[in-house]
Amino acid sequence: MAKPLTPPLLVAGDPTEKVAWAQTIPFILIHLIPLGMIWYPPTWGDVVLCIALYVIRMFFITGVYHRYFSHRGYKLGRVMQFLVAFGGGTAAQKGALWWAGHHRWHHRFSDTDRDPHKSGRGFWWSHVGWIICPKYNETDYEGIRDFSQYPELVWLNKYHLVPPVILGTAVWLYGGWSALFCGFFLSTVLLYHGTFSINSLTHSFGKARYKTTDTSKNSFLLAIITLGEGWHNNHHYFASTANQGFFWWEIDVSYYVIRALGAVGLAYDIRTPSDRARFKNWIDVAARDRLLARRGLSAPEEHTHPEVTPKPASDETSPMPVNAFPAE
Repeated sequence: MAKPLTPPLLVAGDPTEKVAWAQTIPFILIHLIPLGMIWYPPTWGDVVLCIALYVIRMFFITGVYHRYFSHRGYKLGRVMQFLVAFGGGTAAQKGALWWAGHHRWHHRFSDTDRDPHKSGRGFWWSHVGWIICPKYNETDYEGIRDFSQYPELVWLNKYHLVPPVILGTAVWLYGGWSALFCGFFLSTVLLYHGTFSINSLTHSFGKARYKTTDTSKNSFLLAIITLGEGWHNNHHYFASTANQGFFWWEIDVSYYVIRALGAVGLAYDIRTPSDRARFKNWIDVAARDRLLARRGLSAPEEHTHPEVTPKPASDETSPMPVNAFPAE
């Protein structure tokens, strides 16, 4: 059996980190196509379609590509798994296997030189630079063997343009050019940058609740824009859960949808952190204790293992497991 790929090192001056124009020109054109609205002004129905396709496909990225394929925060049947992978593909962010495989690298090597979108490389690189260079084009099929064992998912990953082309064609047939420019292309561009903002901004702006070995932070604003992904420090503290908002006031729309799928029997084994996990390893212990006191709870015992220090980037082992802080 082939070994999983080792995430390549980020190296200054590496030619594979430069813009690959063959794959970047289509990306730029997608950003320009919505200008067609100048000649085909959108109707209110087109605007509603734009918002709907943004929200629905944002869930497919955050609730499916991220929380299901990347972290296995819940389970689905095989048919449902294929359908939601196809739904995620309509967002034009490549296949689920490519997306999830690279995201697993991000967690294993977060903020090191093996992190594909290392925030320390600057906004441009972490937001979009790593996507438009050829360095990360390959899919780590062995590294995501839990899902690459399904040939239908491999097919979707290989032919990742099929879902967005089908959706775009359907939108055009439904509402004409104005619907295509506004409903499909504009929502796709907004979806790109909503998703990318988690990579570029949540390691720089916001506030951290938990002690982690990276610079992840929580952001209410980004949680609203991305249906709950803004609770990024929560997520890096405990990655393998279906929810990222750990408290009732942390709005997490993707999790609400997952719970709804569970209520009708389409999703099951939905993982959430226990109280013991949620109240451990806070940075602001005094704030944690005040919250516990209001609930009549006592503070859980802190972890006793030594603090994890990331290993040098040249080390091929993971400096930190994907889920460093289990619930129990």
